[in-house]
Amino acid sequence: MSSVISVVEKKDFLRWFLKTFQLKRRECAWLLNYLISDDELMKRVHFVEKAEYCPKALIISTTDVENVPFSFHKKKHVTMDAEKAFHDIRLHDDEDVYIQLNFIGSKVNHHYVAVLEENPFIPENNEMATVDGILAELVLDKSLRSFAKEQLQADIDYALDQQNREQFIKLTNELKKLLSLD
Repeated sequence: MSSVISVVEKKDFLRWFLKTFQLKRRECAWLLNYLISDDELMKRVHFVEKAEYCPKALIISTTDVENVPFSFHKKKHVTMDAEKAFHDIRLHDDEDVYIQLNFIGSKVNHHYVAVLEENPFIPENNEMATVDGILAELVLDKSLRSFAKEQLQADIDYALDQQNREQFIKLTNELKKLLSLD
């Protein structure tokens, strides 16, 4: 798999990431710094989601999320030992390394999205489940907003009936915010 993301972009991203976030395990920072130091190795680094499906993967979490601090996946084997991961990467520098970073806001972070690649190892049925999940979330979100809108309108009517000006203004402002999301 050849990467369309340049080595410079990947290194810049990792430097930014290491400056911005605190990792749950400091060995992970050492590991990422080792990757940054080797341009040839960085050519084989790919940032993906659902890295556990990849043949060789690092999953690293920051302190602001509830995920496992670190895991290294190689074929069917998984270890939490960053030193083993380091030695494997160093000894097998001809193998691609897939990295998943778990941090708050990762899905919408423009720095991360810029280096994120599609994971070619995700099973197809999982992709369909993901699509179905996204569609279900959209339907649920729309339903919740519709319910909230109806509830606000009922509360506004009640505030009018009670001639409660402050409550009316507060609720109409909330309704305006809700309607601006549509």
